[in-house]
Amino acid sequence: MQRTLRCAVVLRLVSTSLSSPEARALERACSDDIMRRYGSDEPEEELDAAPFDPPTGAFVVAFLEVDGGDSMPVGCAGIRRLDDTTCELKRMYVDPDARGRGIARSLLERLEDEAVALGYTTLWLETGTEQPEAIALYESHGYEPIAGFGRYKDEPKSRSFGRPLT
Repeated sequence: MQRTLRCAVVLRLVSTSLSSPEARALERACSDDIMRRYGSDEPEEELDAAPFDPPTGAFVVAFLEVDGGDSMPVGCAGIRRLDDTTCELKRMYVDPDARGRGIARSLLERLEDEAVALGYTTLWLETGTEQPEAIALYESHGYEPIAGFGRYKDEPKSRSFGRPLT
């Protein structure tokens, strides 16, 4: 009799500093993905980790764990303060090999919860036309278009979204 063994895969979301090795590696992968999608030769600037630290921010790394203890960082996202009531989602990224498992949605929901716990009532984000899966995720989660803001507000391929958290 032949048996097939199955490995359980568990998603674990871990609050960490953006300066952690796993977070920085995922941030670089995010930057590479953006460069590829938008045809840029210039990498995104590495973000200052401090605005993503409590009490005004948060950063989360998603790990996939397999039976036997193996753990692999596969995604990340963070929030930082814009004003007393509004925070911004940054560096939402999931490794291409791990996509399609609901990791981005889990990260988004976790960071919305973190934002509420930090006292924010609104979350804004910026993405772009070359990231249709991101736009679909945000729209399916209740985000609506808002006026452009931040570094890319005047870029024609930039799209900004926002959502009340309460």
